[in-house]
Amino acid sequence: MKKRIVSIMMTGILAAALLAGCGGSKPAEQPAEQPAGETAEQPAETEAVDYGSGEIKIWVAENVVDFTKSQCDAFFAANPDMAGYTVTVEPVGEGDAAGNVITDVEGGADIYGFAQDQLARLVSAGALTPITGDEQTLVSGWNDEASVNAATVGGTLYAYPLTSDNGYFLYYDKSVVTDPTSLDAIVADCEAAGKGFYMEINSGWYQTAFFFGTGAELTYETDDAGNFTKANVSYASEQGVAALKAMINLHKSPAFNNGSSVSNAANCAAIVDGTWDSGAAKDLFGENYACAKLPSFTVDGKDYQMSGFGGFKLMGVKPQTDAGKLQVCKALAQYLSSEEVQVARYEAAGWGPSNRNAQQNEKVLADEALSALGEQLQFTIPQGQYPGDYWALATSLGDSVISGDYDNADDAALMAALQDFQTTCEGYAQ
Repeated sequence: MKKRIVSIMMTGILAAALLAGCGGSKPAEQPAEQPAGETAEQPAETEAVDYGSGEIKIWVAENVVDFTKSQCDAFFAANPDMAGYTVTVEPVGEGDAAGNVITDVEGGADIYGFAQDQLARLVSAGALTPITGDEQTLVSGWNDEASVNAATVGGTLYAYPLTSDNGYFLYYDKSVVTDPTSLDAIVADCEAAGKGFYMEINSGWYQTAFFFGTGAELTYETDDAGNFTKANVSYASEQGVAALKAMINLHKSPAFNNGSSVSNAANCAAIVDGTWDSGAAKDLFGENYACAKLPSFTVDGKDYQMSGFGGFKLMGVKPQTDAGKLQVCKALAQYLSSEEVQVARYEAAGWGPSNRNAQQNEKVLADEALSALGEQLQFTIPQGQYPGDYWALATSLGDSVISGDYDNADDAALMAALQDFQTTCEGYAQ
């Protein structure tokens, strides 16, 4: 087995970076159109460097803990000059990692996966090491433009893209659901069959499928330091009222269940979920397994296509006081986000790659769930940066719908509730 290390100059220190190939595989190729100043030649191999020793803590989603451990083992086996470090991989989800790191940057993980909407908070807290110079050019060239933009603040790359699959779509039982293009038809089929329709409407992530679908807006602008400077919100509008009505109508159906995890769904015929649950969905629906983009919904005689967020999973490296450890962490993070490992992670856990070459892998191209997500992403907006308090506020709105607080509300009452919601959202950027 032959391995290579690609060396990169980072902040004046010669650093080992990426384990590029294994066995019959070849080093990750540059994209067809190379960044300015980049060549197709691989950098020369470097002499051994003393990177020191110690411990490295990594946080990743629970379903890829064992996978990440095995990849770390492979990395250090191929790079004995960096093998003085003991790695601990712990299960911390992408949605929780940022909050945990910001609470205690020093005690947080050295390398951690996180959802792109957490980037601004992490940059503002000084919890990410910038990716600069030749390394920025290299990582940016390997990954699709949207994922690179998601990892960038103020022109500086702060994280390694892992996926371009952080969105949601419809899994369904095709023996029950006859028309996956219409929410009303899906719910009616579920009711007739005594089956459940699952969607997590008390989530600020999922409920945007309704609000963005009607044309309501909720985005934030940040400065180069990641501070929120402006809120663009139009939930207190006719479009917002239409979206809230759709949520209320859905909650009233006896088929409705609030949830977004196939593993926790009972007697389910349709669920709004993501690619991470594709294996569980196949097990649940068996030969009747099917996927589709999100359906349209109807409010007051008008049809709307469900929208929502499109997002990305990223991997960050915490700033280090030890230069040797920092280089090892950066090299390991770059390897864990490489073409080879993104393909392997797809095969192990179904995560959709952000790496351009990995996206062209024949297995990735044939994936039904990723195809449905790709179609749905045409109707979504890229998930930008959102204040942490927004997510709690959105949960509260959804909880009010689920508890029936708005079941008998007229348009004026719904508008008043959305005005309070909008004013609070705007206050997060002041």
